Amino acid sequence: MNKAMRFLAVPTLALGALAMASSPALAADESYSSTLGQFNGTTGSGSITVDVTGDKAKVNLQVSGLAETFMDAPYPHVQHIHGGAKGECPTPANDANGDGIVSTTEGSGSYGAIQTTLSTSGATTPAEGLNLALGGQGGNYTIDREITLDAATKAALEDGTAVVVVHGLDPATATGTEEAFNSPSDLDPKLPLGATSPALCGPLVASQMGAMPNGGADTGVAQETGSNTGMIALGGGLVLAAAAGGTYMVRRRVADNA
Repeated sequence: MNKAMRFLAVPTLALGALAMASSPALAADESYSSTLGQFNGTTGSGSITVDVTGDKAKVNLQVSGLAETFMDAPYPHVQHIHGGAKGECPTPANDANGDGIVSTTEGSGSYGAIQTTLSTSGATTPAEGLNLALGGQGGNYTIDREITLDAATKAALEDGTAVVVVHGLDPATATGTEEAFNSPSDLDPKLPLGATSPALCGPLVASQMGAMPNGGADTGVAQETGSNTGMIALGGGLVLAAAAGGTYMVRRRVADNA
């Protein structure tokens, strides 16, 4: 090899390495997404993408317009990937006791038990499902992190039964009466039912990498429409509630006076 050829060999090798680094082999195995539908009187919105590579998933959840405060602090919203059921969001017809709010347990037949907790940091197991300290804080937030998926969650994504649910209703807009909102939660009787009931819901569907569904996924939620027997079995407890040890009431506000 003459001097000129040796000189050209170095950038050629570098270009080859760059091409390998951008090879499709390193792309995610599959991407799932959903535009979350409003539920139980929620006026907020949300979207999520889940890019899966092996047992890892890059999650980007964006939420806006939810209830902002709870007990004079940022409202903690917990959210999860549920699965193993019908792969759809409940409807008002799931309100078995007729109180105007579809509770978490009333909707469980539609989207199943918690499989992955979409926490802001730390663990993502079902045991963290009601850990308010790891929930999204306030009315607008983003969760953007890489997590490890267990076998059940991967199976739910692949068979089309995975559903994302965001919890925590705004007392100013929630369906049902103030009495219903403030009745004991089906998940933790120390908290109001409205504080733990589903606010946003959407099935996760396979999509092109990084692309959200055009016009939103079919959430199965008609503007007002969300839950989970598995959540009752969670041992993590609602952290903020346990600290106070009391039963909390949330006064329904007129939006103009908020």
